[in-house]
Amino acid sequence: MIAISNIIAIFRKELQGYFTSPFAYIIVGVFWFLSGSFFISILLETSQEISLLEQQGTPYPIDAAYIFLLRFFSALGLLSLFILPILSMGLYAEERKRGTLELLATSPITNWSVAVGKLLGAIAFFTFMILPLLIYEAIAFGTADPPLQPGVPLLAHLGLILLAAAILSLGMFLSSLTDSTILAAILTFTLVLLLWIVDLLANRLPSPFSDILSHLSLLKHYNNLIQGVVDLSSLVLLMSYIILGLFLTAQSIEALRFARR
Repeated sequence: MIAISNIIAIFRKELQGYFTSPFAYIIVGVFWFLSGSFFISILLETSQEISLLEQQGTPYPIDAAYIFLLRFFSALGLLSLFILPILSMGLYAEERKRGTLELLATSPITNWSVAVGKLLGAIAFFTFMILPLLIYEAIAFGTADPPLQPGVPLLAHLGLILLAAAILSLGMFLSSLTDSTILAAILTFTLVLLLWIVDLLANRLPSPFSDILSHLSLLKHYNNLIQGVVDLSSLVLLMSYIILGLFLTAQSIEALRFARR
């Protein structure tokens, strides 16, 4: 119970920090502008393509809502690669810069509780960022013919949040290694970009190395989920990245705690 109370306290502090930061509002504004622009441009492009195919008399039924969902969430995933490292860059780097990381490391609160609380705060803020998109999607999917199965967009949103949690968790670890927020953001972006395209690199390697590298791809498993495929291996892989980031962060702070003894 004490651990849960500590996690909730850290979570509230972290989430409050985002909502009181002018820089965070700039990030939110940029995200809303770009995601809204993607939404409109992809919707118009998909509508025009479907209309053209219907005019040509295509013999196959076209699920326009599903096609739009795939394209829009692919764009959101790509946009997240740039936005999420900025959200995670200050999670520990700011504490280290202000000199409060040593206090945190030597406090009775466990490293895991601090890391989980911080990560939950960052995930909650990202969830707040994507909330307005639900209104647009409800309007677009509500008029779709044929209607989109409710499970498909739900799984797509779950995939987006799990992808965000994985990136934020790995970014949090990298943030714990430096007092430079810019360096933390660059390292996170580089790592996530590598994990995003690792399956492309895997195609150049012989088996079984290509199979192993391909399984580590964020893009591959994110695409499985936004396609509405309930793939247990994709869920396990994304959860593994989240736990790995938490574990490495806790160990990083434990090393700092040991150094201060």
